[in-house]
Amino acid sequence: MSQQSSTTPSSTAPAITLNNGVTMPALGLGVFQSAPQETAAAVETALATGYRHVDTAAGYGNERQVGEGVRRSGLDRGDVFVETKVWVSDYGYEQTLHAFTKSAAKLGVEQIDLLILHQPMPQHFERTVQAYRALQRLLADGAVRAIGVSNFLPHHLSALLEQADVVPAVNQVELHPRFTQPEVQAANAAHGILTQAWSPIGGITFYPGWGEDRASALEDPTIAAVAAAHGRSPAQVMLRWHLQQGRSAIPKSTKAHRIAENFAVFDFTLTDAEVARLDALDTGRRGGPDPDEVDPSTWHLTVPEA
Repeated sequence: MSQQSSTTPSSTAPAITLNNGVTMPALGLGVFQSAPQETAAAVETALATGYRHVDTAAGYGNERQVGEGVRRSGLDRGDVFVETKVWVSDYGYEQTLHAFTKSAAKLGVEQIDLLILHQPMPQHFERTVQAYRALQRLLADGAVRAIGVSNFLPHHLSALLEQADVVPAVNQVELHPRFTQPEVQAANAAHGILTQAWSPIGGITFYPGWGEDRASALEDPTIAAVAAAHGRSPAQVMLRWHLQQGRSAIPKSTKAHRIAENFAVFDFTLTDAEVARLDALDTGRRGGPDPDEVDPSTWHLTVPEA
């Protein structure tokens, strides 16, 4: 085992084949809570480092800067997998079709690789269903390559699938060693849906209105011990934990050295016992809002026109 921390990235991230045959890099750059003025540079840095997948959302307010970073990279559009999310203020069939138009214009692309619904919003689920039907239309028309959901619990998935024609390719949920959501992972797997982890290193302990009095997984002694055994950082160990179990992960950073560190996770392997040690850290406590208890339409967040 290596005894020196590595921040030298591998050239490419492994690809995951989604349930519709589209391939997606397993590891991507997340830009949740990345200030717009920092986002373009972070994306450009990530793509220079070797990332080929960027995750954003209409509700983050930085889609335009993600697109700018992709263009500044000099890479061909087809070499970068761009993922974004429809916010709940744009749920509804026609509204979601227009949400695609807004996001594509801000990103500066004609086709979005993965478009997902940001919240299940069970308090107004018919609007969610109509939004998903719009995603199905966009998929059929070739405007998007894959569609999915975010923060869906198993009963949300079941309710959606009763009325959907296309199984989501991805369900992006909060997932890290302190909150592993085994029931969600099992439901996703049963339907052939890829589990994608937001807050994959458990660092989001400052989610607005939630996550108070939460300890960061980055400071967990068990993770630190595993990291020391490999000469790696706790973040690298957690990202490797996701990848070895077949998940996608989208760690966020705007710092060049952290972006590089988070990508340098393809040249070491955790033992089965180490994976089990991380699995056992689950507390069942989420850092973000419970999608069953919170109505995101009450946040009064609207997405401006392009």
